[in-house]
Amino acid sequence: MSRGGKAQRTRDRLVRAAVELCAGEGFENVSVGRIAQAAGVTEMTFYRNFPTKESVVLDDPFDPMIADAVAAQPRSLPALAAVAAGLRHAWAGVDDRAAETVRDRLRVIAASHRLRAAMPQSTAATAQAIADALRSRGVTDVDAEIAAAATIAALTAALLEWAQLDDQPLGDAVERALGILDGAR
Repeated sequence: MSRGGKAQRTRDRLVRAAVELCAGEGFENVSVGRIAQAAGVTEMTFYRNFPTKESVVLDDPFDPMIADAVAAQPRSLPALAAVAAGLRHAWAGVDDRAAETVRDRLRVIAASHRLRAAMPQSTAATAQAIADALRSRGVTDVDAEIAAAATIAALTAALLEWAQLDDQPLGDAVERALGILDGAR
């Protein structure tokens, strides 16, 4: 997801370095120092960008884009339909390179017990972004929380499965999860 200036390019290099090293050697066997070195930065720069080694793999750069797309949906849509429409819109804007980065990150997560255990905390931030976007549309707190939680559960299952496949586009995995939520599958 290469947008913006030098800071974003540094974050992108750190993510790429972490994913490449961890995919080859396992998350637990790669140090922050090695990630920083492979990205051409210092450990201090790593920690300015990511608070932990886990976060370089787990942080979701799409949360703001998803929240904006959900918030932009017509107020006439029910909560879950607004989330589904927002996600479809947001994921349509993800290019192939960014989708492959998502796939590679998810493969590293799936292969690490430590990262899989940390995944609920990471997805909680995405759920919160979705719930906040729904609240901004006038959805009640409980309905926003339910719609966000259902969406995250469906996406997590579909994306972890998708990450193990080489030939399925990201949009197909997202659509599979949303289709189940919509009742179309």
